[in-house]
Amino acid sequence: AGAGALGTLGALGALGGLWALLALLPPPAPAETFSAMLSVRGALGAERRLLRRLRSYLRDESSRLRRLRRFYEKVQALHQDPKASVDNPLLAFSLIKRLHSDWPSIVYSDEATSNTQALHAGLREVEQELPGAEDLDGAARALMRLQDVYALSVKGLASGVFQRAGHPPLYSPGRRVSLSADDCFHVGKVAYDTGDYYHSIAWLEEAASLFRLSYGSWNLEDRSSLEDALDHLAFSYFMAGNISHALSLSREFLRYDPSNQRVSRNVAKYKKLLETGTGASASPLQRPNSTRLQSRDAYEELCQRPRGQVGLQLLHLGCSYETNGSPYLLLQPAKKELVQIQPYVALYHDFITDAEAETIKGLAGPWLQRSVVASGEKQQKAEYRISKSAWLKDTADPVVRALDTRIAAVTGLDLRPPYAEYLQVVNYGLGGHYEPHFDHATSRKSPLYRMKSGNRIATIMIYLSSVEAGGSTAFIYANFSVPVVKNAALFWWNLRRNGNGDGDTLHAGCPVLAGDKWVANKWIHEHGQEFRRPCGADPQD
Repeated sequence: AGAGALGTLGALGALGGLWALLALLPPPAPAETFSAMLSVRGALGAERRLLRRLRSYLRDESSRLRRLRRFYEKVQALHQDPKASVDNPLLAFSLIKRLHSDWPSIVYSDEATSNTQALHAGLREVEQELPGAEDLDGAARALMRLQDVYALSVKGLASGVFQRAGHPPLYSPGRRVSLSADDCFHVGKVAYDTGDYYHSIAWLEEAASLFRLSYGSWNLEDRSSLEDALDHLAFSYFMAGNISHALSLSREFLRYDPSNQRVSRNVAKYKKLLETGTGASASPLQRPNSTRLQSRDAYEELCQRPRGQVGLQLLHLGCSYETNGSPYLLLQPAKKELVQIQPYVALYHDFITDAEAETIKGLAGPWLQRSVVASGEKQQKAEYRISKSAWLKDTADPVVRALDTRIAAVTGLDLRPPYAEYLQVVNYGLGGHYEPHFDHATSRKSPLYRMKSGNRIATIMIYLSSVEAGGSTAFIYANFSVPVVKNAALFWWNLRRNGNGDGDTLHAGCPVLAGDKWVANKWIHEHGQEFRRPCGADPQD
């Protein structure tokens, strides 16, 4: 029993070093790791380096604790040996020496301090790469977004299952990973803190369920408990109008912490509300629509469609080799798939090579910044666009210049400055998406008009990567979606021939369920295209 006690003390000493490590975590930094998978992969590299440091720490501490155990066993044997008496001057000398020198040396071990300091140094090496509180909250919101858009159950998600009820799995990972009770609590707490009780109830229910299963055991990673989950869940139900369930959960809380005065007062309050009939009924919770998206249901239905669109115009669609009258395409015509007639949308397969895609991603990677959206005359970050982007001039690399030449040949449009914008390279983040929007400006106050070259007449979007699930491009009013096709380019006209915006081009980037989505956008403006795409005889065209 004594040896076991020493082992426990030694383990607690090691854990004390880890708690000290946690205390050194830097304050939240504007890293925005969650908004680009490239940044998430960078964080993975930081954790690998921390793992190597922790492995060294565990090795050194294990060695120290083995020596400590030998000391303990030696002294314990003396205490248990009836023949070992301090009447023996040698034993008496050993006792005095141990108490004067050995025990202080063990308790205030320089080696233990050195081991912990090495671990702290490892953390300081990567602290600039560590996610901040904003990243953790952004990752939690990403899980809620995937839950909503793909109609996934919280219980399924928490157990590593990506499946809608009555449908085959949307994604089957090679290694199934489950969320812990503490993980679920944090997601629910993010919703709770913003007054989103629709999501907080589902996630806190799962957290409470998992905490109940493991009650009494302790995990180093857990920063919350069953009592925390019950407390937040009870208040969520209260705010949702379900007083009776709030009362039931608060009573369960008091079984674990009967001296908690605040929760006791809540119980009395809930009982009084029920007695007076104030909380007799609860209306169904409505999912919040934070961005006031009018077309949310249509958008989500398109995102959920397997492998993209289901069209009614299939008889009029087809594939062809196109030269577009360009000498550039004579020897290697473009592989065009007509996706939709109205709005006109075409997909050009094998538009770039794997090597070109990797070059573009490599050029953009160091310059990625959080993507912004137009807000009146300004540009700002938005929850409805989660990605990072960078702009590449055609002078950045011969690959970018060759890509501009290829786009000009396929579209027949003039890409010379200022008739087209620089190539925008985008890397989507965790659950990365871009809710329904137009590429063309819908107001003359838009920053797009600063180029003095008119509105965006056309878009060509190049898929630089594949994804495992999600990430389709959904055209809301036209009722079709296009899945991610690696190395293909999607083209559409944003403006009608009369210069008005085409309302049917309202489109969205569906959340990436699994994978690393990269795209490159080229926006071409209307000035310079007067004779390349002239207006028609019909003013309504």
